[in-house]
Amino acid sequence: MVEWWAGSLNFSAAQWWDMFLHFTTLSLLAVGGAITTAGDMQRYLVQERGWLNAEQFNASVAIAQAAPGPNVLFVAVLGFNVAGLLGAVVAMAGVMLPSSLLTLGASRYALRHRDSRFVKAFNQGLAPLTVGLLVSVGVVVLQPYVSPTPAGAVYAALALATVVLMLRTKASPMQLIAAGALVGVLTSALELN
Repeated sequence: MVEWWAGSLNFSAAQWWDMFLHFTTLSLLAVGGAITTAGDMQRYLVQERGWLNAEQFNASVAIAQAAPGPNVLFVAVLGFNVAGLLGAVVAMAGVMLPSSLLTLGASRYALRHRDSRFVKAFNQGLAPLTVGLLVSVGVVVLQPYVSPTPAGAVYAALALATVVLMLRTKASPMQLIAAGALVGVLTSALELN
C-alpha cells in the first residue's frame, strides 16, 4: 500500500539529500521568485530523474499557480507529486531555507546602504534578468504543447496573445487563465489534437 505521506517512490537517504540540495541550489538562483527556476526543475525532475513526466510537471505548476497563495506553492505540489508529503516538505525546505536567510541578510544590508550606488545598480540590474528567466520558463513549459498541428498552433497563438495582453493592458492574469482554459476546452471539444 502506498503511504500518502511518502509517495510511491522508495527514496534512499541519498536521493532525499540530492533532491534537497538541488532545490537548495535553485533557491539561490531564483532571482524573481521560484517560478524563474521552473525550467531547471523540469529538467531535473522530468528529464534527469524521470520522477515526473512533462504533463505531470506542467499540471503541477498550473494547479499551484491557479490556487490562491504564494507563487512558491508549485514547489510543494511538485515535491508532493514526486514523493508524497515528505517530498513536499523536502522540496519546500530546499527552496525556502537558503533564499530566506539570504534575503534577511541582503535586506538588512540594503536598508543600511540604500543610498549607495552599488545597491541602486544591483536593483536596476535584476529587472531584465528576471524577465529573461520568466521567458525561458514560458518556453520550457510550452514545449510539450506546441507542435505542427492545429492544436499546437492554437496553443502557440494563445501564449503569444497572453504575453502581449499582459504587457499592453491591465488585464487580470486570472482572466487570461480562464480564457486559456476555455480555449483548451474548445480545442479538445473540436478534436484539434
